[in-house]
Amino acid sequence: MSAPRRLGPLMTGGFVVLMLALAVVCVFLGTWQMQRLAEKEALIAAVDARIDAAPVPVPEASAWPSLNLEPLNFQPVTLTGAFRYNQTVTVFTSLANARGSASGPGYWVMTPFVLQSGGTVFVNRGFVPEAMQEAAVTDGESDTTTVTITGLLRPGEAAGFMTPAADTSNRVEWVRDPARLAAMVDPALAPIAPFYIDMPAGAPGELPQGGETVIEFPNNHLGYAYTWYGFAIVAVVMLGFWLWRQRRTGKA
Repeated sequence: MSAPRRLGPLMTGGFVVLMLALAVVCVFLGTWQMQRLAEKEALIAAVDARIDAAPVPVPEASAWPSLNLEPLNFQPVTLTGAFRYNQTVTVFTSLANARGSASGPGYWVMTPFVLQSGGTVFVNRGFVPEAMQEAAVTDGESDTTTVTITGLLRPGEAAGFMTPAADTSNRVEWVRDPARLAAMVDPALAPIAPFYIDMPAGAPGELPQGGETVIEFPNNHLGYAYTWYGFAIVAVVMLGFWLWRQRRTGKA
C-alpha cells in the first residue's frame, strides 16, 4: 500500500495561512469579549452606585430632544406635577420573581404625569394582575392635585419587528416606549419625555405594585472570551499536528 501523497507547496502554504488567520481572528474576538467584559463591569458598578444616590430633579422638557439617557439609567429622580389618571395606558407583561405578592401575566400601569415646569412624563405606577387591566384604565378621574414623587428614570423600551400594534380600544401596549404610549393619550399632554419613571414599592399588598424594577445585566463575556481563545488554541494545535503528519509523510 503506497504512502499518502503530500500536498503541493501552494496548497500547503494556503492551508497554513488559513489556519493561522483563523487563530488570529479567534484571538481578536476573545480580546474584544474581554474589552466588553470590562465595559460591562464598569456599567454594573456605575449603576450600583447610581441607584443608591440621592434623587436629582428630573430633566426639564427643554433638555429632552438632546438628552443622553445612558448615564441617567436607574438614576433616582424627583418630579413635581399632577397625574392624569384618566389617560392611563397599560403595557402587557409577565412578572416573574416578583418582590410583591402579585405576579404572573398582567400589566404595567403607565400614567401620564404633567410636570409643573412643563411637559409630561409617563410614570410606571407598578404591576396589576391580568384581571385588573380594565379597572386600571377606567378607575380614575382627571386630577390636578400637585404632588412630588420619586422614582427611577428608565429609557424607553424599543419595539421589535414582531411587536404587535397597540390595542387602542382597550388601551393596551406591548412595550414601555413613551413615543408609542404618547399616541394613545391626549395630544395636549405634549411634549412627552423620551423616558419613563418606575415608582418604588408601596405598602404591602398595594396595587399597582411598585418596586418591581429589574436591575439585571447579562454578563457572559468572560465565558465567550474563553471560548474564542480555546478555538485559537485548537486551531494552532491542529495546524501543528497537520504539519507534523505532512513531514512524516514526506519522509516515508
